[in-house]
Amino acid sequence: MRMETAEGDPIMAERKIYLTEFDRARLEELLEVADEFGGHGRKDLESLEEELARAEIVSPEDIPPDVVTMNSKVVLRDIDTSERMTYTLVFPNKANIKTGAISVLAPIGTAILGYAKGDIIEWPVPSGVRRICIEEVLYQPEAAGDYHL
Repeated sequence: MRMETAEGDPIMAERKIYLTEFDRARLEELLEVADEFGGHGRKDLESLEEELARAEIVSPEDIPPDVVTMNSKVVLRDIDTSERMTYTLVFPNKANIKTGAISVLAPIGTAILGYAKGDIIEWPVPSGVRRICIEEVLYQPEAAGDYHL
């Protein structure tokens, strides 16, 4: 499936994303708790729910080592500005932009979840379309044998 802006520009090609069973369970729990506390209609929660619905779920031992999972540390490059950013994808309670810990509920966090090194992700932002490339997965818990971070 290909989505486009009103101007006909591509937004985000539908690609298969991968999640571990453990990450899916914890992310579904996050959504349930948010729902209990009035999270209805929040775009960030809806985006995460959409990503979970389309993800291929695999065991932690079977996730490819270049896929962004929870607690992965990644280098991203903005396609349009060439700016490089290093982030660790975390749950909202661990987010701290000063240390590079980005929440899975932040637009960029939800966007990179389940994608792999070399993937280019596009999503709409108020100024147009943001395009980033996952340049490197510096650390992935599952690849390091850390299955329950």
